[in-house]
Parts: sequence; structure tokens; C-alpha cells
Amino acid sequence: MPVGIPGLDAIDRQRAAENFPVALRVLPRAVRTDLIAIYGFARLVDDIGDEYEGDRVAALDWLEHDLDAAVAGAATHPVLVRLTPTIRRRHLDLQPFRDLIEANRRDQTQNRYATLDDLLDYCRLSANPVGRLVLAVFDVDDPESRRLSDDVCSALQVVEHLQDVAEDWRAGRVYLPQEDLATHGCSEADLAAGTASPALRQVVALECERARQMLHSGRPLTKRMRGWARITLAGFVAGGEATIDAIEAARFDVLGVDCRPQHRRVARHATSLLVGRAPA
Repeated sequence: MPVGIPGLDAIDRQRAAENFPVALRVLPRAVRTDLIAIYGFARLVDDIGDEYEGDRVAALDWLEHDLDAAVAGAATHPVLVRLTPTIRRRHLDLQPFRDLIEANRRDQTQNRYATLDDLLDYCRLSANPVGRLVLAVFDVDDPESRRLSDDVCSALQVVEHLQDVAEDWRAGRVYLPQEDLATHGCSEADLAAGTASPALRQVVALECERARQMLHSGRPLTKRMRGWARITLAGFVAGGEATIDAIEAARFDVLGVDCRPQHRRVARHATSLLVGRAPA
């Protein structure tokens, strides 16, 4: 590692494979390996932006240089070394990887978002690139598929923010739009409580509905896919829908309840996506 970036080599997301969605472990090894490599890069960038104890901006800059080196087969970080064959095999554009890095640069200077549009602009960098890379692994590259994928990925990012309200608050970040908090009379002090206040529940319910609407793009997107791509995308969309189900079942108390999706709900949503009918 270069001087000035001590300890960066210790942040290694080999364990990304352990967190890879169980439902997608049925994929062929080559596809699974490439998706895990992409997921591992995304998690590494997030870890640097959230947890690295040194100069995070300098570390992110260094990572971008190592990304460039990966094209020539000269990457040094273990995650980038593992990503290199995927970049080459799938002829991946580096811009989505750069966008993920840029999102984490933004996290170092911006910790509030005024409106939903502002938050979705952040998702454009922090989430949508992952979906576009997944499409690229399956050789899908058309404007409509990318548009639908962006909707799905932004929705999944919003849902993740809802699950992590307390954790984000402790880190000094609020991803709930400030406009929505004000409209429903929810103060930021509510985010530090042990259970969600009525005002916070109203905000969470609003964001869940918005995310659910964006996830509807997952249905036409899944229909456009064939084979393993169809199964993969159905799995991602189903995970988001089942998580919203869990939040709704908790009456939108994202502070007092661990709102993890139930496996049977994921399976139910995935099945409905694959057979083209509305979920029960």
C-alpha cells in the first residue's frame, strides 16, 4: 500500500461471498463469482467511506487509482485483484465503479438530503451502478432495461436506509428527506429514540410506499430477462418487497423492531415475479 494509506489492505471483503443472497447461490459458478466480485467491491467502498480510520477521501482516491490499475492487471488490493478477471471477462465499463466511489466521497461532506429528488440523485451514484453492472454480467445493455434497473436499485437503497435509520443517525447521517420530516412534524431527536414515534412512522410509511412504487419496475424488468438473469433480478426485487413487508408488519417501527425480510415472503414475491402474477 502507498505511504499515507495505512491499514487499507486490512479492509478485505472476501466475506462478501458469505453475505451474498442465499437464493442466488444456485447460479452457475462463473456468474456467481462475477456478481460476488462486484458486490465485494461495492462493500469495500462502503467500508472505506463508513469505517476507515484514516483519511477516507485519500483512501477512496487511492482505490480509484487501483481500479485503473486493474484494467492492466496491476491492482494491488485483494478485492481489486479478485475483480480484475470479472472486468476483463465481462468487458465492464469502469464508470459505475467510479460512481460508487464518488457516492462515498459525497458521504464525507453531505449528511442530509433536502428532498426525495436529492436523495435519488445520491442513489444514482450509490445504488444504480450496481444494477447496471449486474445487467452487464448478463450482457444486457439497452436504455429501457437500465431505466427499470435504476428504479429498482434506488428503491432498494431507500429501503436499506429505512432499515438503518438508527445506525445512520449514530454515524451523523440522516437519509430521510428533510422535507418529509418537516411535513410530518418529525424531529431528528425522534431518530435517537428506542421506538419510532407516530411522526417517524408516518415518514417511514411514506418512504415505503414510494419504494414500493419504484420496485414495480422490477416486474417489466424481470419479464425482459431470460434464464439466470431473470432469476437473479427476481431475487433482488423480491428481497426489497419482502423487506417492505417486514417494515409494514412492524407498523413502521424501524427503531424498535429488526425489520428483516422473511424467507418465505422473499420466495413468494420471487415466484410471483417469475410466473408473472401479483403476489398474494
